[in-house]
Amino acid sequence: MKMDKLFKQAQKMQTQMVQIQERLAEEKVEGAAGGGMVRVVANGQGDILSVTISPEVIDPQDPEMLEDLVLAAVNEALRLSKELANQRMGQLAGGMGLNVPGLF
Repeated sequence: MKMDKLFKQAQKMQTQMVQIQERLAEEKVEGAAGGGMVRVVANGQGDILSVTISPEVIDPQDPEMLEDLVLAAVNEALRLSKELANQRMGQLAGGMGLNVPGLF
């Protein structure tokens, strides 16, 4: 009987994980750099959705600065995306009694 209950709980958790992953595809986070002059939007699955660069930050004489700002904004968006996914998956794991740090 315990195995049957455990199997059903695992199926329920798998279904919930799929639902969370689908919702993460729709949730957005934004990373910014240069005081918001460069903004990057990503979804909860880590996909970059958009990059916005203010015209005043574009200096043809200093392309390295723009590259650094874009890189910083992308990294921030990806970090926030990972945090969001960990938070959502952690809620599932916590609700199932699986409090394992770094599991998701």
